[in-house]
Amino acid sequence: MSGASITLTGDLTVALRPADAFELFTPRGEERWVAGWRPRFPAAGSDDTAPGTVFETTSDGETTTWIVLDREPGRRVSYARVTPGSRAGTVTVELAEHEGGSSVRVTYELTALSPDGEEELRTFAAGYPEFLRSWETAVRDLS
Repeated sequence: MSGASITLTGDLTVALRPADAFELFTPRGEERWVAGWRPRFPAAGSDDTAPGTVFETTSDGETTTWIVLDREPGRRVSYARVTPGSRAGTVTVELAEHEGGSSVRVTYELTALSPDGEEELRTFAAGYPEFLRSWETAVRDLS
């Protein structure tokens, strides 16, 4: 990692077509396969992928605020995310047809907001391939 910003892109495959797999990468859909993922929405809404939707998650003692930036249902969703005092950036999930299922490309663009945030980015970058493999395994284990 050079400097205080990183861009990480990786791919995984899932056995669902993009239209069905898309829901797994939404705030509420991730509850089905991400341990401890419990998004909280300060404003009620029926579509958790509507641009402008705000939600929060807590993991390892940190609260992260997320905002849906844009989406193309069944194909793409992009989020802004800020963990105060640590790191901020975007996460984009793109889905495409692949051998009866979907290929999923996940891109994190993050900037450290502090020295602790820089350490978090280094650790995240080093484990990113394994992180995405864990996503692939967790989604596969749903069926």
